[in-house]
Amino acid sequence: MARVRSQGVRARIAVAASAAAVAATVWGVVALVDPGHHGLRDGASGQTQDQNRTPDGKNGEGEGGRNGGPAGSGPLVPETIAHSSESGGDAVNITIDDGPDPRWTPRILDVLKRYDVKATFCMVGPQAKAHPDLVKKVVQGGHRLCDHTMDHDTRMDKKPVAYQEQQILEAKKLIEEAAGGAKVEYYRAPGGAFTPDSRRIAAANGMRPLGWNVDTKDFEKPGVAAIVNAVKREIDNGPTVLFHDAGGNRTQSVEALDQVLAWLGEQGRPTGFPVRTEADTPSASAPPS
Repeated sequence: MARVRSQGVRARIAVAASAAAVAATVWGVVALVDPGHHGLRDGASGQTQDQNRTPDGKNGEGEGGRNGGPAGSGPLVPETIAHSSESGGDAVNITIDDGPDPRWTPRILDVLKRYDVKATFCMVGPQAKAHPDLVKKVVQGGHRLCDHTMDHDTRMDKKPVAYQEQQILEAKKLIEEAAGGAKVEYYRAPGGAFTPDSRRIAAANGMRPLGWNVDTKDFEKPGVAAIVNAVKREIDNGPTVLFHDAGGNRTQSVEALDQVLAWLGEQGRPTGFPVRTEADTPSASAPPS
C-alpha cells in the first residue's frame, strides 16, 4: 500500500512539472511574437498633438522648435518656418514660386546668372514632371529646390492630414525624380497655408518649412515699378523675397527681378539661401498671399 501511495505522489509531481514546462513555453512564444507589447499602446499612432504652434512657426518649445528627419539622414530639420538667411547679416534670399515654366523660368535663370545670384525655386510637382530639363538646369545653376505641393491648393490647411501628406510627398518625389539626384531642401505651403501637421511632415522628410518677408505681389501684375518699390519698402521686414516664374505672363516679374538685383548690388547687400537646419530669427512673420 505504501508503494502504491509513493507511485501516486511521483505521478502527481510529474504532471505538475509538465504543466509548468508548457506554461513556460507558451510565455516564451508570446514574448518572441510581441516583444514590444507594452510600447505599442502608448505610441501606436506616432503623432503628437501640437495645439500651441501657429502658422508663423512660433511655438512654446524654444527658438529652434521641434525637429524632424529620419535617423541617420544628417542634421535634423526644425519644423519652424524659416525666414532668415544662412549668410546672416543683411543678406537677402531670393525665392521663385510656381514653376518651372518653359517660357519664364529660363528668363529668370538668365537674370540670376547675370548678377551671379543663387535662388530657391519652389516648384509644383506636375510642373517639375513636365519639364525635367528645367529642373536640372535650376540645379546645375547652383540653385536650391523647394516643394510647393502637387496642386497649389491654398486651402490645404483646411484639408485632412492625409491630403496634406499626399500633396507634399508626391510633389517631393516628382521634383527629385526630375532633378536627377538633387534633394528638395524646403517646403513652402501655397498661400502660406501651413499647419503644424504639414510642417511636421516636411521636416520629417528633410524639408525646412519656408516662409517669406517681402511679398512683391508680382502675380497681380501691378507694374514693374510697383514690384520693385514693394521690395525697397518691405525689405526691412526680413530677408526673404517672393517672386513667381509661372501662373501667367511674368514679363513684369523678370524685369522687376533684374532691377531689384541691380539695386541690391548698389546697396552692397549680398544674397544667400534661407536657413535650413539652423534656428530662425526673423524680424517679421511671413504675411499671407
